[in-house]
Amino acid sequence: MCEDLMREQQSIHVAFYKLDDKGKHDYRVRLNASIDVAQLCLNQGLTLRDHDESESSLNKGNFLEVLSWYADRCDEIQPYVLGKAPKNNKMTSHDIQKDIVSACKIETIKAILEDLNGDYFALLIDESRDVSRGEQMVICLRYIDKRGFVMEAFIRLVHVKDTSALSLKKAIVDVLAHHSLTLSYVRGQCYDGASNMQCELGGLKTLIKQESRSAHSIHCFAHQLQLTLVAVSKKCVQVGELVLLVSMFECLGSFF
Repeated sequence: MCEDLMREQQSIHVAFYKLDDKGKHDYRVRLNASIDVAQLCLNQGLTLRDHDESESSLNKGNFLEVLSWYADRCDEIQPYVLGKAPKNNKMTSHDIQKDIVSACKIETIKAILEDLNGDYFALLIDESRDVSRGEQMVICLRYIDKRGFVMEAFIRLVHVKDTSALSLKKAIVDVLAHHSLTLSYVRGQCYDGASNMQCELGGLKTLIKQESRSAHSIHCFAHQLQLTLVAVSKKCVQVGELVLLVSMFECLGSFF
């Protein structure tokens, strides 16, 4: 016993350090696997969770299903994830998924702002109601990157109390301020034709132009095209049938 005690490699102190290093390695493998799967789902625009994620479910959602597929085909992570992981440290809970998505969002916006490099930009704004009847607004930036290409980047989805021009402007200012941007750098505005956006007296475009006189407003071309197609479809039945046929082909293409 004395000889065992004198052997440094067999001491309790060394055993604790080995266990600690092993725990760190296992944790890092599980975390990296969860990050890889979450990034894949985000890049493909896929939802992470499903209605039924129980063990008996045939489809546990994209995150768990892809992670299971990943583990079956990668021997480096298979011994450490899902059923092989400790029950209190699987790195697959909803909170963990939200944390990973939030981290990806922060890094993505950071890359966008670095690409913008403090230069001028245009605002692209649209708002609508979600399924819970809450008002939400999408904020995108259009700018010229360092290579001279025109870029359009989504930076935030904001829930607003109402769709008045003042409320929308306040939400936009708050988002820009959070990223160290101001309305003085806005050189263009692109909205739909709604009165709260385009009104010359108190519309959003007017409120922003009061602070940045170079922020010229443009009626969104996609909305213009939609209004044109609706108007022409009402006058010409054949055009309406063509639009319906094209939309059916789009649905079939996305299905297959």
